Amino acid sequence: QVQLVESGGGLVQAGGSLRLSCGASGAIFSINTMGWYRQAPGKQRDLVATITRGGSTNYADSMKGRFTISRDSAKNTVYLQMNSLKAEDTAVYYCNARNFLSQVYWGQGTQVTVSS
Repeated sequence: QVQLVESGGGLVQAGGSLRLSCGASGAIFSINTMGWYRQAPGKQRDLVATITRGGSTNYADSMKGRFTISRDSAKNTVYLQMNSLKAEDTAVYYCNARNFLSQVYWGQGTQVTVSS
């Protein structure tokens, strides 16, 4: 089992920045990929960005150039730096981990609200 705890959400004005953190615990040795997804009210949960154990990253097109995913392996933590935030970035952001057996784990989510 893997436990994920997000932090760093909040209210920010359009054009501002936030950094989300996701701490992992439990069977962290089994994790291959970690990432961030988001879900706006009434919409499906969508990919934001992922990062593999080897450091390869993948971003949704609308986040490229504004968001940066990174990881600190020593702290078992993944970060999402979000810059130039827009009102449409408002959503609950969820941390995700996938292990080598393709089992998926989710955090409880953290709310990001961008005021225009």
